[in-house]
Amino acid sequence: MYRVHAVSNIHTGGLGVKKNCTGNQSQWKRSTKRIALCRGGNASRRKNETRLLQPIGVGIVEDVQRKAPWFISDFTDAMNLRAVASIFFLFFGCLAPAVAFGGMMSLATGGLIGAVEMILATAGCGCVYALVSGQPITIVGSTGPVLALTSALYNMCVAYSLPFLPMYAWVGLWSSGMLMFCALISASNTVKLLTKFTDEIFSALIAVIFIAEALKDSLSLYLKANSNAEVALLSTLVSLTTLGVAITLANFRKSLFFTKKVRNTVADFAPTIGILTATLLSMVVSNRFEISLPMLAVPMDFAPSVPRPWLIDLFSVPVWARWASAIPGVMATVLLFFDQNITTRLVNSSENRLRKGHGYHLDMAVLSVLTACCSLFGLPWLVAATVRSINHLKSLAVMGPSPTGVGERIESVMENRLTGLFIHSLIGVSLVFARGLLAMIPLAVLMGLFLYLGISAVKGNSFLERVGLLMHDPELLPRLPCTTDISISSTHKFTLIQIVALLAMYQVKNSRVGILFPVLIALLGPVRMGLERNHIFTEKELQVLDGEAL
Repeated sequence: MYRVHAVSNIHTGGLGVKKNCTGNQSQWKRSTKRIALCRGGNASRRKNETRLLQPIGVGIVEDVQRKAPWFISDFTDAMNLRAVASIFFLFFGCLAPAVAFGGMMSLATGGLIGAVEMILATAGCGCVYALVSGQPITIVGSTGPVLALTSALYNMCVAYSLPFLPMYAWVGLWSSGMLMFCALISASNTVKLLTKFTDEIFSALIAVIFIAEALKDSLSLYLKANSNAEVALLSTLVSLTTLGVAITLANFRKSLFFTKKVRNTVADFAPTIGILTATLLSMVVSNRFEISLPMLAVPMDFAPSVPRPWLIDLFSVPVWARWASAIPGVMATVLLFFDQNITTRLVNSSENRLRKGHGYHLDMAVLSVLTACCSLFGLPWLVAATVRSINHLKSLAVMGPSPTGVGERIESVMENRLTGLFIHSLIGVSLVFARGLLAMIPLAVLMGLFLYLGISAVKGNSFLERVGLLMHDPELLPRLPCTTDISISSTHKFTLIQIVALLAMYQVKNSRVGILFPVLIALLGPVRMGLERNHIFTEKELQVLDGEAL
């Protein structure tokens, strides 16, 4: 149903390729080769890839066959300075959310799952995923939607007087089984029914959550009854320093100073330099004026958040509860399935010009195993994390000028497994050996990094960029396909529909019915289908607004 126009006479969606031959044969052959290269697959497999479901295990086997020839180069390609910059950036970029989500998870679960469990899961699952997944550029971690679902599950357990961790484990095991079944029958092929309409709304939601959480924590310093003005002001200064230095140096790539190699190196290390600069500033000012800033809340002991064995006792809940946990297990499956596939779809987008191919079914199988392990040990469920994955991708990308003349586009990406492996290995090492050192980093520094991660994820999201057009002077509109090829009123209408969907998802996520949040994600596809079937937009308008360009 959904067709995404990548180049002239070629329609390409998530996993399939369809020919619309109106040009000459040689043009078709060149275009087909280009599509196959971008997708890392073989054009001769188009017929198999257009099927939504495949025989048991076929999709996983094809993913392994597609990725196996690249396995050695996934390590050797990362032997350079750009990989080092990416590792340091994403080390803090993954550690900060792990600590933050660990604190929020502790509040949501009555202290039963906290920062230790979150950091341990992030390190362990991240290393495994980097080594054996189909798309190692993807970063796994906790997300706002998963946190909301876990909170709703805890409240349900309290209401029915059931022990949370055993119920959590059963829900996770049910979900793990369902995810493995999805992987075996190649259910991830359904991502080709999704379009940028869904991708943009979901990625915008995750970016908004990052930015909102950072702003909320910063503003709370001013709004607390016992707030200290000096602490609040210095925290704001440190956060803005982290953000400002990172953004400024990231844009240094486009300056005219020094050589191109020097500019690129400085830009690659921009977030790390921002963190170090802000940390040094906070130390100097704090010592000079005797201001005590809140520091990163790293657990001092490597032990569960509450006294308990690491392995959950599955048989401490009634038999009926074990079977009933399948119901929330379905909700968890829907959330993890769409969260995983939408994020990996964003990473695998043809606009990113990846050459080593996708591995949706292998990714889902790995996620299933990780979900089962986390459930058995009372660790938080992790899934492909949109903001961290996009920032990992961009940290490995070589940028070039956009054909439209506005902004930049990705020319190539250093696809590898080494950066993800080292990022999460360092997180594990820091949990065991460097807790005291990490505790010296002001919390405000990480709030600034949160803002940078969110803002970086916003860049390139055409939905959020089109939001600005709603307030733009009609006579001074930039020359873009959505402003020149179709009427601006259609562009605004499409944008407003996405805004309504975004606000609805954000509201439900924070409401008492947050456990139903995955349903809204699943409904985005049918909503997009309705826009096409009810002729709310013309085919040309949908090509421009919802197409994926090479």
